[in-house]
Amino acid sequence: MSKIENKIEANDRSILEVLDKKKYTVDYFQREYSWEQKHIEQLVTDLASAFLASYETAHERTEVENYNTYYLGPFVLSEKDGRRSIIDGQQRLTSLTLFMIYLHNLQASLGLSENIESMIFSERFGKKSFNITVEERVPCLQSLFDTGAYYPTNGDDASTRNMAERYEDIANAFPKEINARAFPYFIDWLKEQVVLVEIIAYSDDNAYTVFETMNDRGLNLTSTEMLKGYVLSRFKGNQERHSANDLWKRSMQELHQYDKDEDQRFFQAWLRGQYAETIRASKAGSTNEDFEKIGTRFHSWFRENLRLMNLTSESSSKFVEFIDKDFQFFHSVYLKIREAEQAFNPELEHLYYIPRWGFADSLRYPLLLAPLLPEDSPEIVEKKLNLVAKYIEIFAVRRSVNFRTFGASSIRYTMYSLVKEIRRKSVEELETVLTQEIAKMKETWDGMSSFRLHGQNGRFVKFLLSRISGYVDQQSGHTTDFVDYYENPNAKPFEIEHIWANKFAQHRDEFDQEHEFLECRNGIGDLVLLPKGTNQSYNDAPYAIKQPHYVKENLLVQSLHELTYQKNPNFVKMAQNLKLPFQAHPEFKKADIEARQKLYQVICERIWAFEDPVAVTEWKLS
Repeated sequence: MSKIENKIEANDRSILEVLDKKKYTVDYFQREYSWEQKHIEQLVTDLASAFLASYETAHERTEVENYNTYYLGPFVLSEKDGRRSIIDGQQRLTSLTLFMIYLHNLQASLGLSENIESMIFSERFGKKSFNITVEERVPCLQSLFDTGAYYPTNGDDASTRNMAERYEDIANAFPKEINARAFPYFIDWLKEQVVLVEIIAYSDDNAYTVFETMNDRGLNLTSTEMLKGYVLSRFKGNQERHSANDLWKRSMQELHQYDKDEDQRFFQAWLRGQYAETIRASKAGSTNEDFEKIGTRFHSWFRENLRLMNLTSESSSKFVEFIDKDFQFFHSVYLKIREAEQAFNPELEHLYYIPRWGFADSLRYPLLLAPLLPEDSPEIVEKKLNLVAKYIEIFAVRRSVNFRTFGASSIRYTMYSLVKEIRRKSVEELETVLTQEIAKMKETWDGMSSFRLHGQNGRFVKFLLSRISGYVDQQSGHTTDFVDYYENPNAKPFEIEHIWANKFAQHRDEFDQEHEFLECRNGIGDLVLLPKGTNQSYNDAPYAIKQPHYVKENLLVQSLHELTYQKNPNFVKMAQNLKLPFQAHPEFKKADIEARQKLYQVICERIWAFEDPVAVTEWKLS
C-alpha cells in the first residue's frame, strides 16, 4: 500500500465546507435512506433550539460569528482518484440536503435570497447535479427543489418514498420563531457555526476500519448509562444493587427491541410526563427549562431535581422503592404503548392510529404517561391511555383539516402545558379536562368544506380516508377496517383516487380557470381509496365510465352508485342510524363534490366525537 493510501485525515468542517459545491457518491450497499420522523424532527429541533438560544432580534448580523458552535457528529469518506464516497454518515448528509432544500423553498416564500443552492447542487460545464449523487433519488430531489412536493410513484424505492415523507416532517418541525427577520441569521449560523468532523481515508480498507472502530469499540456513555450509574450508586446493599442492575438490563433489552435509542425516549417521556414543571418561552433568546433539559441531558436533570421525585441523595430506601415501583410501572406501560402502536389492539385502538401521521413522539409519549399513577389498575391504565390518545387524534385531525400544522415546533408549548394539567388525574378528571380542551379549540370540522390534497399532506389524506373508509365498513358489519386501507399488509396497497380525471377541458362548463378546477379536483370530496392497479386503470376515465366499476369496490366508493342503496340493507340502516347524508351521484359535478365534502365532515364528527357519536347534533342538509 502506498504512502497516500495509508493516510487518514480528520478535520473540523462547517456545513458550508462539507456541502458547498462538493460532490459525493454513495456505495450501492450504503444507499438505503432509513431515517424516521423522530430522527429528522430531532435534527431540526436541535439545530433550531441551539440557534435560538443565541439569537436576539437586537443583534447585528455580524454577531452570529460569536454564537455557540453546534457539533453535528463525524462522517467518514473514502477518497480515490479525486472521487469521494460516503462510508459512514450518509443518513445525516442526506437529511441535511433535504433540510437545505426546505430552507431554499422557505426563503422564497419569505421573499429572501440567501445563497443556499450551492450546498444542494453544483454546476459543471453548464450541467447541474445534486451534491450527493444517487441516481434513483434525483427525480424526488428535483421535484422537492422545484415545487416543495413529491408524489411517490410505483417505481420508487423505499428510500425515495422515505425522503418525501421526511421532507414533510422537516416542514412540520421547523419553528415559526425563525421568521423573515431571523432567517438570514440562521443561515449564517448553520453554514459557519454548525460543525462536523470529516474523516478521510485514501483506501476503502482504512475507511471501513475507521467505520468499524467508531461503531464497535469503546463504551458510549449515554444519558441512560449515566442515570443508571447514579441511581445504583444510591443503593446501600450489594444484593439490592445487583437485583436492580439485572432488572435495568432486562428492561433496556426489552426497549431496544423497538429501537436502539428507545431507552432514551422512554426516560424522556417518563420524566417529562410525570415531573417536568417548566418550558422554554417561545421567543428568541429564551433559555432551556425542564422539558428541554430532559430532552438533551436527562441524567443531569434527574440529579438536580430529586425533590420532584420524592428522592434524597441520602435515602437508599427511596431509590429502591423508585426502581421497584415507579420504574417498573412506567416501563411496563411504555412497552404496552409501543406494542399497541405496532399491532392493532381494539382495547387500545387510538394508540395504533396516532403514530401513523406524524404526531411527534416527543409530545405524545409524555402526554400518554402524564395522567398515570403506579397504583392504577390495568383497566384504569387502558382507559387513561385511550382517552389521551383519542384527544391527540381529535386535536391533530381538526388542525389538519383546517390547514394548521401539528409539528412539534408549532404545538410544543400547548402540549407540554397540557402535560402538567392532566398529570396524575383520575379517569373522570382526565375526561373533564380533555373535553374542555377540545371545546376550546378554534379549529372546527367546518374546515372540511375547503380541505384538499396538496403537495405536503398526502400521508395525512390517506390516513383520513382510511379512517373514514374503515369506519363505514365496520359500522355496516364488514370485517375490513383502518389497517386494511392504510397498511393492507397481505394484499395490494390502497392509493388515493381522484374521482375526476385530470382533464380541465371536460369541466369548462363549471370553471373558467384551470387552477380553480385543480383546487376543486383535489378537494377531499373528490377523493377515495382504491387498490393499487385499480387506481391506475381508472385514472383518466370520465366519471360515467368509472361509476359502474365502483360498485365492486369498498362501501365508501360504492356509495356513489344507486345500486348500493338497493342491495345493501346493512349499509342503508347504518347511514340512517348515524344520520349520515349518503346519496347516490348519477353524475359528478362541482355540487356533488361539495355534497361529498359535507358527508365526509359528518363522518369525521361521528368518528372523533369525544361523547356518544349518535348524540352529536343532527346534520341538516343545506
